[in-house]
Amino acid sequence: MTRGLVLTHGAGGNCNTPLLIAVDNAFRAAGFEVLRFNLAFRQRRPFGPPSPATAAQDRDSLREAVAEMRKIVSGPIILGGHSYGGRQATMLAAEEPALADALLLLSYPLHPPNKPDQLRTAHFSVLRTPALFVHGTKDPFGTIEEMRAALELIPAKTELITLSGLGHDLAQGRFDVAQLPPHFAGVET
Repeated sequence: MTRGLVLTHGAGGNCNTPLLIAVDNAFRAAGFEVLRFNLAFRQRRPFGPPSPATAAQDRDSLREAVAEMRKIVSGPIILGGHSYGGRQATMLAAEEPALADALLLLSYPLHPPNKPDQLRTAHFSVLRTPALFVHGTKDPFGTIEEMRAALELIPAKTELITLSGLGHDLAQGRFDVAQLPPHFAGVET
């Protein structure tokens, strides 16, 4: 049985960011097939942030990438993303619980920096997909305490890996991404 990881980027990057390449390599070394891809907004233009008006198209591109991975692997599929990509993955998984078997969320953007009252958790109460959150202690998009409180809203199994001293970019190379694949050993379709 082969397992897959569909992995995408944040608002300011693309699928070739060093963090995503490192995660890709770690999962491939653990025997996963990996599809690292650009969201629809990044496919349209190489620079600039996504638009809330086209977020549904970004979720469509996630759905399409999972469908492509289903053609390659016979086992569980993990849907993952950094920041904005992870947020879109959680929103899609909340809409379509059977789409992915687990989520890998790198620096989930819980709220805009310095705006803790603007939480991005409205969909958490219907999220049924097991999720691993990886978050730095210096991330301006949410403190560890805020993340723990938000994860209580999710009825599915969740786990939080905290990375001391790291910010939103997770400063690839400063934590061992090889620790991530074993967290998905028990995931089944």
